[in-house]
Amino acid sequence: MKRIMMGIVIGAAACTPTAWAAGFGPFNTLPGFIQGEIDHSRYDGVTDDLLTAGLGASGLAGPAPAFDDALAPMPAELRRLAIYNNYRALVDTVPGGGYGEFFGPAVGAGGEGLIAGDEYRAFMRVPGSRVPVTVMVQVPNSFDPHTACMVTAPSSGSRGLYGAIGTAGEWGLKKGCAVVYTDKGTGTGSHNLETDAAQRLDGTLTDQQEPVQFRADLSEPARADFNAQWPDRLAFKHAHSKANPEAQWGRHVLNSIRFGFYVLNQRFGHELRNGKTLKTLWPANTLVIASSVSNGGGASVRAAELDRWGLIDGVAVSEPNVNPRVGPAFSIRQGDGPVITGHSRSLLDYSTALAIYQGCANQAPAIRDLAPLNAVFNPPAVGEAICHSLANKGLVSGATLDDRATDALRILNQDFAIQPEQNLLAPVHFGLSVAQGIAMTYSNAYARAGVEDRLCQLSLAATDAAGAVTPISGAAEAALFSASNGIPPTAGVNLVYDGAEGQPTNLAASVSPSSSQADFGLDALLCLRSLAEGRDAVTGARLRGESAAQARAIARGIDQIRASGNLRGKPTVFVTGRADAILPINHTSRPYVALNALVEGADSNLRYYEILNAHHLDVLNGFPGLADRYLPLHHYFFQALDLVWARLTEQQPLPPSQVVRTLPRGSIAVPLSADNLTPIQAQPAAADRIEFVDRQLRIPD
Repeated sequence: MKRIMMGIVIGAAACTPTAWAAGFGPFNTLPGFIQGEIDHSRYDGVTDDLLTAGLGASGLAGPAPAFDDALAPMPAELRRLAIYNNYRALVDTVPGGGYGEFFGPAVGAGGEGLIAGDEYRAFMRVPGSRVPVTVMVQVPNSFDPHTACMVTAPSSGSRGLYGAIGTAGEWGLKKGCAVVYTDKGTGTGSHNLETDAAQRLDGTLTDQQEPVQFRADLSEPARADFNAQWPDRLAFKHAHSKANPEAQWGRHVLNSIRFGFYVLNQRFGHELRNGKTLKTLWPANTLVIASSVSNGGGASVRAAELDRWGLIDGVAVSEPNVNPRVGPAFSIRQGDGPVITGHSRSLLDYSTALAIYQGCANQAPAIRDLAPLNAVFNPPAVGEAICHSLANKGLVSGATLDDRATDALRILNQDFAIQPEQNLLAPVHFGLSVAQGIAMTYSNAYARAGVEDRLCQLSLAATDAAGAVTPISGAAEAALFSASNGIPPTAGVNLVYDGAEGQPTNLAASVSPSSSQADFGLDALLCLRSLAEGRDAVTGARLRGESAAQARAIARGIDQIRASGNLRGKPTVFVTGRADAILPINHTSRPYVALNALVEGADSNLRYYEILNAHHLDVLNGFPGLADRYLPLHHYFFQALDLVWARLTEQQPLPPSQVVRTLPRGSIAVPLSADNLTPIQAQPAAADRIEFVDRQLRIPD
């Protein structure tokens, strides 16, 4: 058990050689990667607070807070709406779904769950890039330096600083820990190429040359030329920073921890007469848990892999976006199902496949009328047009729509190892353009492409009801910091297919030139697929010229983000929903667990809990048809944090890897109860254990 105690003697003793290498000298100095001023705010926990921005538990469950001036919101208003939107984007707040009983600001805290404390925001400099990373530290008033703890909360998806406020943020703040956040180089940073407006650290807009979250790397003449040909476009930080930020996610998390220690020692260090501050809080006397969900979870996993200084004590993540390195021969098998050897595909690989085939697969008889909200999000005419175009290109077979859609579903389930449990969720995600947005954003990021490159003739802009490009409204742009998730389509900014038949058009409404079909801009999506494969997705021919160079750049970018599987023996828990239709389990959590077993062997302290009837976006559980079938993975994420905390502070053993068999509610009218949420078992039945045997990860049905 780590000794958590404060004192100058203990602090000095903690200055080990590895701590020195990490920059932990005896005196507190601002890390060299911090750029510019640190923004510090104090919240009283009555009128405003760290967790809910003064809204409280009931306010987070109510209507969105409004701006006094929609065109010029104040920083505090932007922060409040950002916290509101980021919380609700990941947590189901609909009555009956567990909010207020199993999770939520007030659970375990009482009242409205407001948390008083201090918040510090800053930019971090990234070597070799002009685009900064944002970082934030929240220190609740309940923080006790004698039992110091810290939780990392890198943003999920491509969200901004507050992207993990309702997940790792809530758990850490309630625990009395400092919470360190980072947008990990993605974030909501937007650049209006027409007006040159970009977001400051606080989310307000400026067209002046001052520190901003992101501006495209274009000279004034180049920007003018671009605007003349492609007016009213926007650039986004994740897609267009030319930095491949994912390659540095782990380092950004480690730097956020270093910044966290700087803030804590400014607050609680020993001030000497010469004006210097002697550090009293170190990695050796502060418990640090790397955490978060989705991309944020993947970033914390990568941080643990890179942590040769011992900054991190344990890891607890949910549905992490990890791309395990390919190489060691192992397989995956669920029950008596097929042996899966084609695992560990990259995010771009399976996302481009979903972007191409899922629209057609949505019309397969096996899921057409069973998938919740399928007809709402996916008009049958669009699916039929996609199937028709795919058939004409020889990418699906069959004479009828049913045959073609069934073949598209087969390709996803068999060729791409998408588990059948994910089939019912995938149509909703396709209708929301999740895979399409990921495919466009990550293709650009991995290629280190700029907005001017317009990879596969795709750009970003607001569009009108007919799908034509239009200037973004002042109110929509002013709210982007608070409303955007960082990956268009989001907050009024859409994917635009510049090569669409007729004119540049919202991708979802685009007519492909090769088919003259309104097939969701399939030509553009096939172009992205070709870049991901390194060959023409239709003919199989080798790419040439600029396309070949782009494909090689993308392949290099993907190589840079592969995870090693070496967690350095840190106690670690993954929780993942079997029905995850955004980050398919056969390419993320499952192969990572197997890779870790090969890499670390008996030294591994990783445990994997696969939750039945759970998926990637709990917020969807508030809808009829989804609430009936699915349960909040969020609940199990908090259990994962509790288990790692108990392991680190009380030496409690982590339960063995297992399948957790939950019980669906059956109806949205039936409130969630403890009977639905089967706990992770300290001693699971043999039939529920997940094991790695003979180089095969074996998962019970």
